[in-house]
Amino acid sequence: MALRGCAASFSRERRRKERSALRELHFTVPEEFDGARGKFFLRSFCGLSYHTVQELKKVENGVTADGVLLRTIDRVHTGQRVVIRLPQEAERPQQAVDLHVPVLYEDGDVLVFDKPPFMPVHPSAGHAGDTLANASAAYLQQKGECATFRPVNRLDRNTSGIVVTAKHAHAAYALTGTVQKAYLAVVQGCLTGKGTVDAPLRRMEGHGIRREIGEGGERAVTHWRALACGKNHTLLAVRLETGRTHQIRAHFSSLGFPLAGDDMYDGSTELIARHALHCGRAAFPQPVNGEKVFLHSPLPQDFCALLLQCGMDPQAAEDGLQNYFDTDE
Repeated sequence: MALRGCAASFSRERRRKERSALRELHFTVPEEFDGARGKFFLRSFCGLSYHTVQELKKVENGVTADGVLLRTIDRVHTGQRVVIRLPQEAERPQQAVDLHVPVLYEDGDVLVFDKPPFMPVHPSAGHAGDTLANASAAYLQQKGECATFRPVNRLDRNTSGIVVTAKHAHAAYALTGTVQKAYLAVVQGCLTGKGTVDAPLRRMEGHGIRREIGEGGERAVTHWRALACGKNHTLLAVRLETGRTHQIRAHFSSLGFPLAGDDMYDGSTELIARHALHCGRAAFPQPVNGEKVFLHSPLPQDFCALLLQCGMDPQAAEDGLQNYFDTDE
């Protein structure tokens, strides 16, 4: 009996903690939504997905207006304080492994990592405990938190830099398509000026992951600007209009300018042991209040060493990427 009593007490305490851990969103109804139905207000002004609105119906006092339960058919009025208690989500736990990945930014909705090269984002065969998902689980566990791993943008295993993750489903929904990113890349050969590659990418026949340009592929658009050139290598600032697998790597290889270190796409590993690609700048609107968040990831050591070997200045590379990102060409 005593054991059952302890178990019941533990269960109640766990439920109490889970309830207190629910993320609350607070909004004030503006004049232009006076008299609007609750569903329209939640979808249009608060930015909730249809699924989240439906799930909120299952949460006790999931949505309130001035402390009173707000149904989707009820009307809201100017000045009302609307509180949304996001539903507790079923956890999809990852093995927690402390890999000491730097955190660039964090709030109640978003967690941003500075991913090092050679680290996969997701676990896969041969990579069960050395991924960003494992690092995220460990970081949150140390803070007494737990969240499903939801990367909003993804990087290849050997690409370094900024990875934005959402702490809950609403943040992931709100951030979809809003994260602006800019990369630094070093390609073999000399390029000048700037340009755009607009060429569809498809999976190469007989290869599990390699991409190639060809009919039937998905549209892929890559914008670039040359920042410096030295020893038959060019430093580029790159911005993506689309986000296809291996887009930057496949596009520049197709032009005859493979990334340094990218042996999958005919690049040489003589000067660097992985493809020379780094996501150094990013920006996104905070998913609840809409305020713009700007992020910077410094160049990793191997990338700096490559630039120095080619007679290029790493700080000038950082400055050039910032200028490119700010002009948003």
